[in-house]
Amino acid sequence: MLAKRIIPCLDVRDGKVVKGVKFKGVRDVGDPVELAEVYNQQGADEIVFYDITASYEKRSVMLDVVRETAKRVFVPLTVGGGIKTVDDIRDTLRAGADKVSVNSQAVKNTQLIRDGADIFGSQCICVGIDAKKIADNKWTVYINGGRVDMKLDLIEWVKKIEELGAGEICLNSIDADGTKEGFDLPMLKAVCNAVNIPVIASGGAGKIKDFSEVFEETGATAALAASLFHFGELTVSEVKEHCRERGIDIRMK
Repeated sequence: MLAKRIIPCLDVRDGKVVKGVKFKGVRDVGDPVELAEVYNQQGADEIVFYDITASYEKRSVMLDVVRETAKRVFVPLTVGGGIKTVDDIRDTLRAGADKVSVNSQAVKNTQLIRDGADIFGSQCICVGIDAKKIADNKWTVYINGGRVDMKLDLIEWVKKIEELGAGEICLNSIDADGTKEGFDLPMLKAVCNAVNIPVIASGGAGKIKDFSEVFEETGATAALAASLFHFGELTVSEVKEHCRERGIDIRMK
């Protein structure tokens, strides 16, 4: 059994880390490279950068931020937003990322998942998903930062992602995003039961027990959070210590 991971997520817009609630009411948090260094020191298992408006604005990924972070941070770095082609994947990995997260473009062009996995290895390809509940045990997939409903069944999509060769899924609940009311456990359970690849829980962490709960109640292999860490309500090391005390296998610094 692999140790569970705690992952700070930095949503970046115009070179600054920002945070909103359900993708709205966005406010600046700070410099992405400086924040990444702080989380590195706190013992983060990985750091995720999302350029949250790149797909919507049809821009490429923020390689300058990736390069500078890779020089100063020594944990795995995952980068998403604006990755549309195999060349974008290659450029992002060459800039210092360990993995890329493909979200909107993965839905529009499923071949990108297969090509990325074939060329760079499944371990480099994480598919990000923004999903919203539409009925009991039924969710639909959104793209472009939660702006466009693709009328795509979540469970069918995650099975397809695994079949195409992706190495990991980062599952974000639009309903829970930024609310601090806890991870979307029913959605996570359904997805973890549907696939065999690792699933990162994203959206809704609000208190320290949310992290232990998501590991105890679902098959998630990692928990991702933003607001809690950005605003100093919790540190990565505090979350890890709490999980360790609950008997969860977690890597301490």
